[in-house]
This record gives sequence, C-alpha cells and structure tokens, in this order.
Amino acid sequence: MIHHFSIAAKNPQHVAGVIAELWRGRAMPFPPVAVGSWVAFAGDERNTLIEVYPFGCELQPAEGDADATAVVNPQASRFTASHAAVASPLEEAEIFAIAAREGWEAKYRKRGGLFGVVELWLENSVMIEVLTAEMQQEYLAARPPGAPA
Repeated sequence: MIHHFSIAAKNPQHVAGVIAELWRGRAMPFPPVAVGSWVAFAGDERNTLIEVYPFGCELQPAEGDADATAVVNPQASRFTASHAAVASPLEEAEIFAIAAREGWEAKYRKRGGLFGVVELWLENSVMIEVLTAEMQQEYLAARPPGAPA
C-alpha cells in the first residue's frame, strides 16, 4: 500500500487544495523538506497524503546521517512519468466540474478495457487518475490471475 507520494506543481498550495477536495480532505503547508510545499490529506484511516513540492524541486540524497534535500532544477520539464491512481468519494460529474473550474484537462479513459479512470491533469502537467466508487470496484476486479491479493 502507498501511504504518501510527492509531485511538483507551480502552485503547490492550490494543487494540494484541489487534491484535498477530490478526497473531501484538507490541505496545509508542509515545509519540512522544501520551502513552499503543501500537503493534501485524505483523512482516511491510513493517513493517506500527497506532498506537493514547488515546480522544479528534485529530492537528492544528503551526505552522512542527514535527510534528503530539495534542490530546484531550473531546466525541469513540465511533464513527468510520475502519476498515481487515487480513489475519490466524488461522482464523475463532480470530478469533471472541478477540472472545468480549474481549466485543467480531464477525460474518461478505460484502461486496457478493464477499468475506468478520469485522467485529471493537475496544472495541465501532472496526471492523476481519479477513480469513483464504481471505477474502484472495476480496478479491484481487474487483478491479473496469480497476482498477490
């Protein structure tokens, strides 16, 4: 299971707020690693969250007995291979309404003909796949034979 992951955004506060809205959760500042970072909390029993760092932040290992550090890369691309599928209590129409309000691209896709997702492009740069309750059931039913339960 994944408890948290991080992404980068031009406006971390706003993006964290929208992600929290998808979960009916909350967002708050999260500066321990990078100044200007925010975090979206799902408010679930696993304390699921997404950290949103300023655009261009790269986590790099620190020397010796120290935490990783955040360094800004001025040459960063606006796209990344990093993405996540996130469960949402919202209906599909609510997800599309949020995307429209934000001016962010969103579309329904059926992955491999097995389960549906809403591709929501945060700031039109970072994709998250948002799954409604029905899509979550499709996703769970799509477990390949022999895969761990």
